[in-house]
Amino acid sequence: MSDQWRKRWQEGRIGFHLQQAHPALLRHWASLDVANRTKVLVPLCGKSLDMRWLADKGYPVLGIEFAPEAIEQFLVQRSTAVSRYRQAGFTISRQGSVELWCGDFFHLHIQQAAEIGAFYDRASLIALPPATRQRYAFHLAQLVPPGAKGLLISLSHNDGNAGPPYSVPASEIESLFTANFTLTFLEEGSPDERGRTESVWALERRGPRL
Repeated sequence: MSDQWRKRWQEGRIGFHLQQAHPALLRHWASLDVANRTKVLVPLCGKSLDMRWLADKGYPVLGIEFAPEAIEQFLVQRSTAVSRYRQAGFTISRQGSVELWCGDFFHLHIQQAAEIGAFYDRASLIALPPATRQRYAFHLAQLVPPGAKGLLISLSHNDGNAGPPYSVPASEIESLFTANFTLTFLEEGSPDERGRTESVWALERRGPRL
């Protein structure tokens, strides 16, 4: 899986990348009522401009990405200074209030995510094959504290298990996340020219708050 994504970045096959912040993020983030200065976890972040939008709105970002090519392409978009260091197997690049951790999302430990209070998934879940999605949902639940809120943008299509991006219908989202999160369905878009339909969900981590 990791080698596959690394090759896509090296070859520039990143049709999933948007040249602007995702419209659903702009429409729905405020409705989550995430406190200002809350650090937002963005798994499998690529070079998403959604991270810039969140940071500019006052939310520090911790993005996790396996492909160093994606991280470097994100950093060169601005001339702001970059600091770099290593921590527990990750190479970390910090630019302003955005931290980009280069490594495997599944190797991120709860101690390293101690400051995380919210999360955003636009193209993470749908990048993963079926066998890995349950692991992803469980690991995300381990990393964020009770009460943490997040936005999930999923995708469904009629190509079976073809992907990425893979089709993850509403029934699977509910199956994956209901045990650890409260889910609120927010919207479903119109099918694009390929017959792919996006859906948007608000999630809140279950459990007693400390």
